[in-house]
Amino acid sequence: MTTRLCPVCQGEHLKPFLWRRQVPVHQNLVVTSQGAARSVTRGELDLVVCVDCGFVFNRAFDLSRLAYGADYDNTQSCSGYFDAYLDGLVKDLVDRQGVRNSTIVEVGCGKGQFLRKLVNFPASNNTGFGFDPSYVGPGMDLGGRLAFRRCYYDDTCADVVADVVVCRHVIEHVPEPMVLLRSVRAALARSPHARVFFETPCVEWILRNRVVWDFFYEHCSLFSAGSLREAFTRAGFAVERVDHIFGGQYLWLEARLGCAPLALAENLSGTAALAQAYGADEAILRQKWLYKLHELKGHGNVALWGAGAKGATFANLVDPDGVLIDCVVDLNPNKQGGYIPGTGHPIVAPADLSRRGVKRAVLMNPNYREENQRLLAEAGIELDLIDWSE
Repeated sequence: MTTRLCPVCQGEHLKPFLWRRQVPVHQNLVVTSQGAARSVTRGELDLVVCVDCGFVFNRAFDLSRLAYGADYDNTQSCSGYFDAYLDGLVKDLVDRQGVRNSTIVEVGCGKGQFLRKLVNFPASNNTGFGFDPSYVGPGMDLGGRLAFRRCYYDDTCADVVADVVVCRHVIEHVPEPMVLLRSVRAALARSPHARVFFETPCVEWILRNRVVWDFFYEHCSLFSAGSLREAFTRAGFAVERVDHIFGGQYLWLEARLGCAPLALAENLSGTAALAQAYGADEAILRQKWLYKLHELKGHGNVALWGAGAKGATFANLVDPDGVLIDCVVDLNPNKQGGYIPGTGHPIVAPADLSRRGVKRAVLMNPNYREENQRLLAEAGIELDLIDWSE
């Protein structure tokens, strides 16, 4: 994708702030050999921020390089903490938003876990339709109250008269987000009273907290609260609410069909300034982490905790040759025994850490600190968890 205009507002005032060469295009690919891991497809990361609306995107993104299939796994529900987080979202939708007796569509449903929770919520009487071309599983479930279609959700799906549309962590993977939003809007032609709920990472949180491993190829479209509101308004939605959730890491948007006055997103200069400041400092941030890893390795083997996109990105940034980090630990059994795309670091279970002589691990997401410490204590594993946010 090469563009001189912002994909959201068509603005011309774009400022580049981050460039990385030859990064793995997939962070959540399940790779079963070290050789295959080191020879994965790569691309360029050329991030720019739109001064006019605050949207951040990778203008070097090439969708043809990606292939989401059965060997792609971004499952987070192996974590009890994250599963409880999903339960909280579901309870909020049912109790606060009154999502009962509703036909629910989930755009990009993955394996259908979240939609299944919404349909299965006690006394909710909901039915669900999941849309995802990479969905793997039965076409029907829960006695026919849950159905899946292996396709994208667009205007050809208007036969499903939806009361609610949910889309979680999809739009950041889409190089033309306005096409997605307008397709959802067109698909709701027969559902004038439908409500829409979207969840996506917050780029301002990444920039403000200097989280170097939260910029990676799969996420080609990143929003601030203002640019997310702007995008939905331009697509024909009336935005009711945009919140920061999951410790500020995610944005949660609630909207309905309808027109609202178009106003440029708030805090535009703030987002652009954050991006420029981050870009000026990233090389320094990477050097600090290199120094830290060298220091830690001087006291024994070091691991990363988390083999998702964060861990894979961090490993590729600071240890591309696999000499500083011994392994990456993850709770997902489907990833254990595999290798990090790009670097080839082995992915192991927590029980393997003692055998490998690992005494310290850098925690990729501070939200999971208490859960992981409890898991280690219960298993009798001595490990110093290093939290970057402290």
